[in-house]
Order: sequence, then structure tokens, then C-alpha cells
Amino acid sequence: MDRTACIDLPAFPLQLLLRKHPEWREHPAAVVEADTPQAPILWINEKARAASITTGMRYAAGLSLAAGLRAAVVSKREIEDEVARIAELLRRFTPRVEPAEGEPGVFWLDAKGLERLFGSVVEWASGLHAEIVRSGFVASLTVGFDRFATYAVSKDRRSGNVPLFLARLPGYRLAAKKGNVSFPIVFNTPVEEREVAREVRLDRLSLPTAARDTLVKLGVTTVGQFVDLPLDGVGVRFGPEVRRLHRLASGALTQPLTPEHPDVPAMRRLILDDPESDAERIIARLGEVIPPFLDEIAAKGRALAELQLGFLFERLGDHLESIQPAAPTLVAKTLMELIRLRLRAVRHLPDGVMEIRLVAREVVAVEKQRELFGVKKHRDLEAGSRALARVKAALGDDAVVRAEPRDAHLPEARFAWVPLTSLTEAKPRPVDEPRLIRRLYATPVPLPPSERHEPDGWLLRGLEQGPVVKVNGPYALSGFWWKQPAFREYHFAETKSGENLWVFYDRGKNRWFLQGEVE
Repeated sequence: MDRTACIDLPAFPLQLLLRKHPEWREHPAAVVEADTPQAPILWINEKARAASITTGMRYAAGLSLAAGLRAAVVSKREIEDEVARIAELLRRFTPRVEPAEGEPGVFWLDAKGLERLFGSVVEWASGLHAEIVRSGFVASLTVGFDRFATYAVSKDRRSGNVPLFLARLPGYRLAAKKGNVSFPIVFNTPVEEREVAREVRLDRLSLPTAARDTLVKLGVTTVGQFVDLPLDGVGVRFGPEVRRLHRLASGALTQPLTPEHPDVPAMRRLILDDPESDAERIIARLGEVIPPFLDEIAAKGRALAELQLGFLFERLGDHLESIQPAAPTLVAKTLMELIRLRLRAVRHLPDGVMEIRLVAREVVAVEKQRELFGVKKHRDLEAGSRALARVKAALGDDAVVRAEPRDAHLPEARFAWVPLTSLTEAKPRPVDEPRLIRRLYATPVPLPPSERHEPDGWLLRGLEQGPVVKVNGPYALSGFWWKQPAFREYHFAETKSGENLWVFYDRGKNRWFLQGEVE
């Protein structure tokens, strides 16, 4: 008989956030859609819920309910990377793993025939659950026979839904004593599984809000009560989405497992005879491996977009370096040049290298179409990208960044530095007259106070630039009232040497600052 398992990592983006900020566990915490006060709250922890904060509420409104509310954005890329990492971890226990589409943190697994490897299904489930917990996640695992039933039971973590045979296990008694009701649940028969699934509360499932509220008003609060409703009536009243859920819950519709089949990237492992601390000799060893490594990638019709170099040191342990060419490449000379730039910065490594591991991030190779009579461009973006790739290889990936605009009040908060991945064509907007350029300091520079009775005027930048001869302003600006209120009075101060400085007086700090210069 087929065995199916479902593992649910509840509020997955919030778990990622709290792993990054473990000190926030003792405070109300939330994941917000954007880093602005009006951004909606997407996920909250129990402490935030206890403070009457709900999902969908604006961050500023949540902060008015709990002054200690901590919040941050969890990017889609970060979520996808973690889902892929967990799926890879789950494949150690079963080769067939399906991450849920549109519901990050939910995975279905094929558990058929694994008792021969792990001794029993219970031991398999316990080992898998322990591995997820060791990775720092809270998870609920159910092993049964039906895809929907295992999903529903995993979503409902009430201890009252635990079968009696499982409650007799020593491991469960210990977990229950600690309040951990996410102990894996293993059903022995489909009947037992179906009975437990009928008791699951509807609000634990992904029902449309309007349908869920209407069902609650009708007194339908569990899966069993929902399944007992006539199918045709459910379809007419709530639409095809709820009708499909009814068919899944009643067993009239079964959905087969559709596991992912990820491509295995090209990998190499070099075990050195003796610990090596000379970077040149390591580069020479890599020069022997890189050409056949790229040939393997090319044979799959792919190109190398990123090379991860893992070094196992004798005493210092593992160290990882990332090499990214300007564009996906299959040219060994280009890749070796970037490796050489990265490793030459340290001629003598801090410890002897015992092992080198190479892992490729591959992308589909695109045949480049070159124009026979192409017009020569004034700016060669590819040459610029290659130059920036060399800079990153020599100085690190954080050496090349670009400013990204942000929605904020204070000038220094209106942009953030993000890694520059590729160059694009400049698209300047036509203007009728030349514009002045305002150059900002990332952190405002403190200035000496303006003396009231200074005979030679206010000296902002020393004697060379001379005193301030003209001041325009003030232009008041306030913000961050929800966090740390700021009230500034901005002025344009012109010095005797002709410099036009953008300064402000901070009322909270009772001090002048230099924000930037106007050219």
C-alpha cells in the first residue's frame, strides 16, 4: 500500500526571520511586505498575536499596539533558496519530494518501501523530523495514506488529534511534556487517518476568507462537517476552488505526487597529498581541473554562471569562495583569470589546504548572435561587465554595488546599496536646462556650532574654504515618528570659496550636520 507523508513548517518566512534574529524571539515579531511604515504585515508570532496584532494590518498600526514590535522583510529569493535547501535535505530520506506550489514550507514525500532501509516507518519519520529540528525549524510531520489527510493533520497541531498508539511511545511522552505537539504522527490504517482528518479545523486550511467566514456562520468548522455538505451545493455557493477542496477532502479526487527532479550540478573534489599553503600551487592544480570541468557543463548544453570554491583547511576547517564571471561562460582562460585574481590577494594561506571542492551553478547556454555589420557602440557593456567581474574577484563581491531607491523621509534612508549583478544601458531623461547635482554623505558629518558673535563668519570646513557668506533656508523635514522621531531644518550654505553645502540643524541632537554638497 502507498505511503505518503506531509511535512509543514508553519509560518515559514517568519521562521527564517527569527533564525536570522534569534534575539527577536522574546518580542512581538512580524514579517512585512516592504520596509515602510505602511507596509502590510504578512506573518506574526504568538507574542504579536497576543498583542492583538493581525496579518494584513499596517506595520505602523501594529507598532501602535506593541511598541516593541520587531519587523523585517524576507525576500522571495531567500524563501526560494531555503525551500530548495530543505528539499535537498529531505531527499536524504526519500528521493521523491514535492514542495507545495504557492505555500512555502509545505512538502509532500513518498514514504513507500522505506521501512526496509530505516527499520520502520516510525523510525524513518522520527529521524526525518529530528533532522529538520536540528536545522533550526519547527515542523509538523504526518505519515499516512492520503495526500489531503496528511496535509490537513500536519496543519492542525492540536495534541488531541494524536492517535493513542503514538501517545504510548516514550519519545512522544517526552515531547508532550515539553509542549512540543509537532511530534511526528504515523497512521497505521486509512480509516484511522480519515477519522482524525475529519476533526481538523477548517481555519487551519487555505480556504478563501469569504468562504471560511460564511461556513463558520453556518456552524461548519471542521473538515468532517465540510465533507458532509452536498458537493453540488458547495460548488454553486462557494465556487470551483472550494468545490475542488471538498472533492479532495472527501477522497473523490486524488492528486498524485509530482516530485522535483533537480539537475545535479557539475562537481569536483581534489584531495591533496600534503596540506598546501601556497596559493600559486593551488592555482596550478585548479588549472588542470577547470578545462574538463567546463567540458562536462558544455556537454549538457549549459554554461557556468557561478563557481563555488570550497577549501578544507587543516586546522581552520571549511571556507567558501564564490567566483562569478561577467556572463555565463565556458572559457577556461576567463575563469582561471578570475580565480587567479581572487587567490593572489593571499599568497600564503593562513593554514594548509587539505581538500578543494568545486561546485558549478549552471544556466542554459544561449547561442550568441553576432551582427556581421554591427554598429560600434560608444560604450561596451560586456567589456564593462568583465572589468567589474575582475574587481569583484580581486576585492570581493561586496566591492561593486549600486544605489537602489527606497521609500523613506530622511535623505540618507532614501537609498540602499545592493550588489551590482550586470550593467544595463543608461537611459537619461531629456531636460530643458542643466540640473544641479546633489552629492550625499551616507552618514551626515557633524559640524562645529555656529557662533553668534564670530567676527569672520561661520567656518564650516576650515580656513581654506572661508566663512559662510550666504544661507538659504530653513526647509523643515521630519520623519521616523514611529521609531525615533527626527526633526531637521535644512539650509544651503554658500562659502566664500564658492562651495554650496547642504547642511541641517537636528533639533533632537541640538547640533549642525553636513548632509552633502551641491554642484
